[in-house]
Amino acid sequence: MIKSFVYILLCLFLFLSCASKITQTGQASYYHDKFQGRTTANGEKYRKYKLTAAHKTLPYGTKVKVINQNNGKAVKVRINDRGPFVGGRIIDLSKKAARRIDMIDDGVVHVKIKYKK
Repeated sequence: MIKSFVYILLCLFLFLSCASKITQTGQASYYHDKFQGRTTANGEKYRKYKLTAAHKTLPYGTKVKVINQNNGKAVKVRINDRGPFVGGRIIDLSKKAARRIDMIDDGVVHVKIKYKK
């Protein structure tokens, strides 16, 4: 009984770890402080000190790794909003996430995002 349970867990782990990984590249921006406390598209309040982001199409709750292509710094965020709605931009980050990849001074940076399908 225990062996079959361990086998099932191992198979599940291998299946999930082999899920296809998707990447996108483009520009990232971050939310202005004026959005603090406003309702996001999924109904949560925006909190600038949380590791969250907006994406046009990814399902809410998707975990995304964002890599600043200028310096190689990366951060993992959870999608909880829709946007950005500016041409060429693929993701809007919370202020905390933007700070983690050192993009505060630049405002907009070239990024690569990675996530599992």
